Amino acid sequence: QVQLVESGGGLVQAGDALRLSCVASGRTSRSGIMGWFRRAPGKEREFVAAISWGGGSTYYSDSVKGRFTISRDNAKNTWYLQMNNLKPEDTAVYYCAAKSDYFGTNRRASEYRYWGQGTQVTVSS
Repeated sequence: QVQLVESGGGLVQAGDALRLSCVASGRTSRSGIMGWFRRAPGKEREFVAAISWGGGSTYYSDSVKGRFTISRDNAKNTWYLQMNNLKPEDTAVYYCAAKSDYFGTNRRASEYRYWGQGTQVTVSS
């Protein structure tokens, strides 16, 4: 089993930045995709960003492209989501997720096997 734990959420003002972290432990894989999703109140869970284990491929939703950056540190089994120029519409619970394969779009929640418990990000206007 793989356990994922997010951290770094909080309450910020519009225009501020936050960095989320996700630490993986247990039977971690040296392959696959690590991602971030979010769920805003009353909305479906949506894809935010993803990165391949080697870091050579990254994926972003249109709503965060240019403002958010995903990265990873394999030595620490950790990946990050740097969120700049935050907007009130970024308010959501953010979840990290992982899968050990490279199949699919990497943008669908159903493709991911492991999930963290979520961390709240609130952006005030």
